[in-house]
Amino acid sequence: MYDEYYDQVICPEYHLLDYSTTTREGYREYKSKGYLCRSCPSLDRCTSNAKCEKTVMRHIWQEYIEMAEDVCHTPKYKALYDLRKETIERVFADAKEEHGMRYTLYQGLTQVTNWVKLKFAAMNLKKLAVRKWKEGLYSLFCLRYNFLFARIRKNASFAFA
Repeated sequence: MYDEYYDQVICPEYHLLDYSTTTREGYREYKSKGYLCRSCPSLDRCTSNAKCEKTVMRHIWQEYIEMAEDVCHTPKYKALYDLRKETIERVFADAKEEHGMRYTLYQGLTQVTNWVKLKFAAMNLKKLAVRKWKEGLYSLFCLRYNFLFARIRKNASFAFA
């Protein structure tokens, strides 16, 4: 268990693991005192270290990671996350299947990056064209529907009066 107030980790036998150092990767190390752990009844559960020292690593952003995890499990964001497979992941699946992005013909980060940007720009233009086409068909349908409705109303005015 981590105690935020004292910035210490508590072992199963309620001994404190004190802060030792922060690694270059951003993890804070908490170590127990070997002389306390040698006679601990739950030593085999905690560590197999030769010095009988338990080491716990905790990232410096761990509290923010936990907050994000808590938010992800609320009903609102669960429903939103379920849409991911239909929207975000679908884009990458289409890129692989329909636009030849399983393999690249280029070498080097710059060339591959430019190629990918061009592919996704083409996909966005295609999406825009399809959306505009559907909007055009919808507006054409609405004009035709209004025209037909006006003719029916003009010819059968007695039915609407």
